[in-house]
Amino acid sequence: MKGIWVVNLRKVKPLIFICVTAFFVASWLVFQQNYISVFSTPAGPQAFYKADDADNKLALTFNISWGEKNVTPILNVLKDHHVEHATFFLSASWAETYPELVEEIVDAGYQIGSHGYQYKNYPSLSDTEVTQDMQRSKQVLQELTGETPTLIRPPNGAFNTNTLQLAEAQNLDVIHWSVNSYDYENPGTDKIVSNVVNETQSGDILMFHASDSVKQTESALPIILKTLEQRDYSFATISEMMSDTDATSEEVE
Repeated sequence: MKGIWVVNLRKVKPLIFICVTAFFVASWLVFQQNYISVFSTPAGPQAFYKADDADNKLALTFNISWGEKNVTPILNVLKDHHVEHATFFLSASWAETYPELVEEIVDAGYQIGSHGYQYKNYPSLSDTEVTQDMQRSKQVLQELTGETPTLIRPPNGAFNTNTLQLAEAQNLDVIHWSVNSYDYENPGTDKIVSNVVNETQSGDILMFHASDSVKQTESALPIILKTLEQRDYSFATISEMMSDTDATSEEVE
């Protein structure tokens, strides 16, 4: 019995080592390729993507960087379903082109966040370029809305620790998401609905788009809102979600 145990253990040890090594290598590659977007240290900035204890509250967010066709229909859906709180992250170059749509969002009572100006991935830019982009976006959005944005969702959701520190220097909170509708892939109404309702839990930040590139968000959104309402979820501002909880975080290298 003892001899059999020793032989088996020797065979298992290399396999365990290989598995553990593969796991850490895979994790490192994910961090490098996707700029894992949640960072927290006791003294450093962090990106907010989910509330730990939100009492069945959710945050509804939309990114806009192109086109004019979807904004009004989506606002009408939110109005029809009595959604009082949502955040629209606007590319400031888009906002300059469509100031009347920016005004429509503001008049509906929704929060405006920055989605950058150039719509270029921040980790590919120098610190100076990122800072200039953030500043220009803040200035444009402030001029159009009368309020300086305090939230930013970097273009394509791509950022690293430098981005977080630069955002903090601009008094901007970086907002990511915990539930991705994948509406930008135009996978069909049913798929967008399942992407959201099958994954949503209390405290989640839901991410949609209102650019012209999305073709099925308007049809999926009423089903999603009705389903979440039936599950006793309500929508809160991101600021409310952040004030009620500590962000769940992982480190970005």
